[in-house]
Amino acid sequence: MKTYLPPKFLVERDLERCIKCEVCVNQCSFDNHYYDAEDDEMKSRTENCAGCHRCVTFCPTGALTVRRNPLEYRDNYNWRPEYIEDIIKQAETGSILLTGMGNDKGQRIYWDHLVLNASQVTNPSIDPLREPMELTTFLGGKPDRLELDADRKLKTKLTPQVRLEVPVMFAAMSYGAVSLNVHQSLARAATEMGTLWNTGEGGLHPTLYKYGKNTIVQVASGRFGVHPEYLDTARVVEIKIGQGAKPGIGGHLPGEKVSAEVSTTRMIPQGTDALSPAPQHDIYSIEDLAQLVYALKEATHYQKPVSVKIAAVHNSAAIASGMVRAGADIIVLDGLRGATGAAPKVIRDNVGIPIELALASVDSRLRQEGIRNRASIVISGGIRGSADVAKAVALGADAVYIGTAALIALGCRLCQQCHTGKCAWGICTSDLFLSKRINPEIGARRLANLLRGWSLELKEMLGGMGINALESLRGNRLALRGVGLNENELDTLGVRMAGS
Repeated sequence: MKTYLPPKFLVERDLERCIKCEVCVNQCSFDNHYYDAEDDEMKSRTENCAGCHRCVTFCPTGALTVRRNPLEYRDNYNWRPEYIEDIIKQAETGSILLTGMGNDKGQRIYWDHLVLNASQVTNPSIDPLREPMELTTFLGGKPDRLELDADRKLKTKLTPQVRLEVPVMFAAMSYGAVSLNVHQSLARAATEMGTLWNTGEGGLHPTLYKYGKNTIVQVASGRFGVHPEYLDTARVVEIKIGQGAKPGIGGHLPGEKVSAEVSTTRMIPQGTDALSPAPQHDIYSIEDLAQLVYALKEATHYQKPVSVKIAAVHNSAAIASGMVRAGADIIVLDGLRGATGAAPKVIRDNVGIPIELALASVDSRLRQEGIRNRASIVISGGIRGSADVAKAVALGADAVYIGTAALIALGCRLCQQCHTGKCAWGICTSDLFLSKRINPEIGARRLANLLRGWSLELKEMLGGMGINALESLRGNRLALRGVGLNENELDTLGVRMAGS
């Protein structure tokens, strides 16, 4: 017998305002709203509501309100409603509970416990409206020293470098997990703003090859869509070993999301589950990783930086050291607040560590070993705004990835139903009817506006600190102070307490 679970959301309809236009029916992809001809009334199946607010946004008369169901369980701090409902679901299905987006639990967000310094009397501030302010960032390994020949020309051979006009890139989100229109939006915005976007592990659709100079392509364990032209088109090649939402396990794109075009791009049969093994079976040691790094460099004629992405875990610093020595030009760390299209709920919520702690430990370890210059550090996993970016740079990052923030700019409301393929906003879906809800031209404009706004805010913060270049903030932890942190946390982050 199926156990009844109360709906998470209640849909309230103002019948005096409702004109029975059925816009809510057409906009809802979760089969919530319907027209009852017998009663001549619009009604709702509240148990289907995902809380995405699509109907509320598009209701022409403002007749709809969606709010959380106030029905409460008996108070029990240990057995909270979430655990009760999860047990009921698993008792009925006997399966792993899947979810979308990132960790929504109450782990400490260290960005909120870090504050930036500001110049006052002795170090004058800088007005970014009237004086030049440099945000340009170069990703790639840097030499220990530069040598010039007798004619004062550069003698040292530099490894491939990637120039970013803003230290923010769009994170890996694969085709199939998100719609083609989302990829088009990301690619156009990255090109306009002088930054990069990441294909994820799902290959690159042929219509997007023209954006190759602003594209990072991934080589994951499933090798979906990987072929010579794919590698040649890219600006950066990224080896994906792990991600923050599901450290230590592989990827999974349900077969119902593998449409004809997705199957062609990924080079797999239509309608079949796209499964990436948890391990890359050719990588069982740092030496194995070095072989793959140099194989990709050889395949791309040593013209492109090779990046390696791992989930943030307790020994990230030691792993990162090995990655640099294996020849990686860019180290990518993805923290436990990183989002995904589908992940086992128990993994997403309980595995991995906060990106702030991983970043600080990796930057410190590489500096201690004297190899920090040999690779750039990029982080991702819950970057919410320009202040998070500035603090990440001060902790040692060269640049950041944003995924969820970019999707919110496109319309996402974090309803966490990405794994169903029914995204009402046309983002995490392969349904052609739904994916049309993302207009690539409008999407690109909104994403470019987001990066432009963050850039202006970064310049304001730098100016207030008396700094005229982002390079002067990178790894400068003296510009940070901790608030409400204990001694061990301050020590790991490498920052001092506010007031000291």
